[in-house]
Amino acid sequence: MSPGRSRRDFLRLAGTTLAATACTASHRPMPTPTHVSPATTGTAMPVVFVSHGAPTLALDQRSGADFARLAAAMPKPSAVLVVSAHWLDAPPTIGTTVARPLLYDFAGFPDDLYRVRYEAPPAAALADELARRLPTLRRDDTRPWDHGVWVPLVHMYPGHDVPVLQVSMPWRWTPAQMFAFGQELAPLRKDRVLVLASGGAVHNLRRLDWNGQGTPPMWATDFEHWLRERAAGRDFDALVDFRQRAPALQLAHPSDDHLVPMLVAAGAAHEAGAATFPITGFEYGSLSRLAVRFG
Repeated sequence: MSPGRSRRDFLRLAGTTLAATACTASHRPMPTPTHVSPATTGTAMPVVFVSHGAPTLALDQRSGADFARLAAAMPKPSAVLVVSAHWLDAPPTIGTTVARPLLYDFAGFPDDLYRVRYEAPPAAALADELARRLPTLRRDDTRPWDHGVWVPLVHMYPGHDVPVLQVSMPWRWTPAQMFAFGQELAPLRKDRVLVLASGGAVHNLRRLDWNGQGTPPMWATDFEHWLRERAAGRDFDALVDFRQRAPALQLAHPSDDHLVPMLVAAGAAHEAGAATFPITGFEYGSLSRLAVRFG
């Protein structure tokens, strides 16, 4: 989320609205990393892009149920590889492979949010395999999981039993390079690894409806419609060229850091099946909740 007054207002509003729905924090001991290699199967995993919304989604059982249904409709993965809009570093960098406390990369939220734990085992074997396949990747074992990782996962895999690995989003790369990076991740699907791109389909905090009662403005629905149509039609060339082709881009994404994880997802899904949209709708007027499943 971009800094400034609108961000502070958003955090304050979200915290006030959702504090009452806080989930119970887990206090189990931190697990040791898993060293079991992903099992190979004949059925490749889907690829998913999620709009992770505000960090308080982790406390919201009603909205979180949509993420639980999304996960339940897929085969259980051997591991989850997350590319989040909240770790922007190029070249792509592999994060922690040892158990670490979560990164609460925000401020101004209810205390319950800082007590949320997500204690899935780090996917150490996947990190080694990824580094072997893509030797240009960097490694930063001190980097914990940010809220773009754990906010959706607390609902998708609440048993904390699916290994997780985060890789940074190479934001400064060109869109074509980001799509190509996703293509390099695609073979992991055959190892039952879920490639999860975490961002936001429409993300302009300065244009939110703070009362949460208004209908989405036309610029938000126009942009989201364009994005859905490109995904449904597998028009990846248009997605890569979004800066020239997408309508109302500057309103929908004053900064495109929350959009570009979609390019990684599209690249990883270049041989996957049709796109579906298991989560739809808007909150706070113009904040999209869209999730895209490829395959």
